Amino acid sequence: MPTSGGSRKRQKSPPPGETGQESLYLRFLSDKQVTVSVKLKDGESVSGWIEYFDDRMIRLTREGKPNLFIYKEQIRTITELARKGEEPRRRNNRKTPQAAPRETEPNGVEELP
Repeated sequence: MPTSGGSRKRQKSPPPGETGQESLYLRFLSDKQVTVSVKLKDGESVSGWIEYFDDRMIRLTREGKPNLFIYKEQIRTITELARKGEEPRRRNNRKTPQAAPRETEPNGVEELP
């Protein structure tokens, strides 16, 4: 017999379609003039900085080349290349740790720990 009361599991509602994070991130990229690479669904990649965007498109400003208006539905990914005043980011940009210098005895022989 089914019991009455609150024993039924409540179904979760699906996540919202829009969180507002896209426009915040694009505004950040635009305000800081971050150089980005935009990969399109057809496999082509273009780079520049996002000067303008709205709910359907972005304007990519490029140096020495024509500016592009790109529909968002044609974009696969947007990747940061470099921020103004910073060096370009590299995937494996880790510094290898330096070994601490060992103390040597006055006769030039190292003392092992």
